[in-house]
Amino acid sequence: MFGEFSRRSFLKQAGAMAAGIGLGLTADSLERVVAQQADTPETVGANERLVAGFIGLGGMGNANLGDFMRCPEVRVAAVCDVDEGRRLAAAKRVGEGCDAVNDYRRIIERPDIDLVVISTPDNWHSLPSIHACEAGKDVYCEKPMSLTIQEGRAMCQAAARYGRVTQIGTQQRGGTHFQRAVEVVQSGALGRISLTRTWIIGNGGSMGWPQDSDPPPGLDWDLWLGPAPYRRYNPARCHGSFRFFWDTAGGTICDWGTHLMDIIHWGMQVDAPLACTASGGKYVFDDCRETPDTQEVMWDYPGFTALWSLRQGNGYPFWFPNSLKEPIWQAGVTLAPVGGKGYGMAFYGEKGTLFIDRDGWIIHPEGDRMQGVQSGGSEQHYAHVRDFIQCVKTREQCRSNFETAHRSTTAPNLGNIAYLTGRKIRWDRDREQVIDDPDANRLTGRAMREPWHL
Repeated sequence: MFGEFSRRSFLKQAGAMAAGIGLGLTADSLERVVAQQADTPETVGANERLVAGFIGLGGMGNANLGDFMRCPEVRVAAVCDVDEGRRLAAAKRVGEGCDAVNDYRRIIERPDIDLVVISTPDNWHSLPSIHACEAGKDVYCEKPMSLTIQEGRAMCQAAARYGRVTQIGTQQRGGTHFQRAVEVVQSGALGRISLTRTWIIGNGGSMGWPQDSDPPPGLDWDLWLGPAPYRRYNPARCHGSFRFFWDTAGGTICDWGTHLMDIIHWGMQVDAPLACTASGGKYVFDDCRETPDTQEVMWDYPGFTALWSLRQGNGYPFWFPNSLKEPIWQAGVTLAPVGGKGYGMAFYGEKGTLFIDRDGWIIHPEGDRMQGVQSGGSEQHYAHVRDFIQCVKTREQCRSNFETAHRSTTAPNLGNIAYLTGRKIRWDRDREQVIDDPDANRLTGRAMREPWHL
């Protein structure tokens, strides 16, 4: 009932491997794939100072601020947040000489600022990014890249038009163990891959039904909403939990699913599905959230199927062996697998299955068709920031530049469009349109509240 209601409401608003089995890979070379993962931090001299401004200082905003402050060639000149407490705390963290402002345009208009870091809610990703590109600044923006597919395309066009270096915060691409696992997938060692799976599972609680109220002192609620439709302040719609409301985000599939599908795209060397179906609803929580707590999405890609699963209210995980030394099944027990994973990515090949998350990866072989291999994890976020800084200096493309990240963001957005319409949609990658379904195609964009516009 809740799932159907949220659909109607929205629509109204319009990761070892075979030991040299025909792959050019030997046991030694496979070991090197793992051994090469050791992090090798870059020694950087502060020869050239890059001046940075930060827009949005919540959880990821502060995480980004910390890692950019680790870069010796970066000086943070200004921070911006519509929450006075957040911006003043960030300015104090940076220290003397850091300005604290309420409106992101005060960051964009400063000629001394070379780059901006945008860590706002999803409804505020596109406009600051586009305006920064227009002002000749390079952009690091949090994921998901955009609230809608049309906004993402506009961001790509602005970056290309003004020759800007861009990076989206899909930081898993910065981890060397992710890079090695992708090399394995692309080598063909797993054999033909017919299925990939992504998932996140949890048993968090209800958000309840908090009442609308006046915003707390120091919060500019109208500017927080920005291009989103105006609604009275509600704590559930604000910091953190904004992700569960259609006005400002796209739920868990856009929040976490973008990270996970980005690795599927990278590994499988694809950037767009052919079609998409979805099912689910708000089945678990009797609360004010609008996005589903239960969701299954299936994308058709050339030569394989990709799956996404969201389950809230039940934390029983998907199962993979934690190590190659463990049995898949505990001795004497037929229905108690070991190695539960609450989130992750899996590539299912004829010769083996590769599971990967931020802690490492493991390949479970299909019998004797290949060798099993496992690897530990690697640091990801700082390496991702370093990639951006290096590219700003060299003017090369980042790992998660706008165009690449836009495609990884589009897949979850299409999952939501299929969910909201309740039907299978077919996707034209080049035109970025839903085929023969005007109602679904309208959901690739969204009107902005005046005076904001693309």
